[in-house]
Amino acid sequence: MNRAVSVAELEKRRFKEMAFEGAWLESFGKPERSGVWLIWGASGNGKTSFAMQLAKYITAFGTVAYNTMEEGARKSMQRAVVNTGMREVARRFILLDREPVEELKERLRKRKSKDIIIIDSYQYTGLTKKEYIALKEEFPKKLFIFISHAEGKQPEGRSAKIVRYDADVKIFIEGYKAFPTSRYGGGAEYTIWAEGADSYWGDID
Repeated sequence: MNRAVSVAELEKRRFKEMAFEGAWLESFGKPERSGVWLIWGASGNGKTSFAMQLAKYITAFGTVAYNTMEEGARKSMQRAVVNTGMREVARRFILLDREPVEELKERLRKRKSKDIIIIDSYQYTGLTKKEYIALKEEFPKKLFIFISHAEGKQPEGRSAKIVRYDADVKIFIEGYKAFPTSRYGGGAEYTIWAEGADSYWGDID
């Protein structure tokens, strides 16, 4: 099968992008609404808070499913949902309570399935490199945002490190700040919680 693409053909292609604005634009540019993102950081540094803020913001560009595979629909997740004001975007957001990957895939195969899937955490998927590649290749029009545990400043585990190299947007979380590397521009630090960030980074200074 011929998969060659000419320069002229590539230049003419149109991609569905998310027209981020303000602080989101400064940090992440204007990302495509497909592909893979990876968010990682140590526990207690703001990963879930950031993921919820991101989930709420990107409902402006597509419908979102947040699969809480690790935490489940427990009180701590309820608090994150309430604090972020997710009720305001409830028609474009659903929370999945520890849905296994095979069931998630069945959901995504249905017509009018969600556009953007956030999975927390990658380690709880149990995906191998081969299974990860198969997932993203089966759903090339979806955006997968994985949240990962960390080993120091790196994602935890060999498979998660592979996702990091593959991801279009890579976001390290520390001290209530997000430090992005994006193929779409941006690059500015994103503050998740100003008071917590001031306390954390002030102590380091």
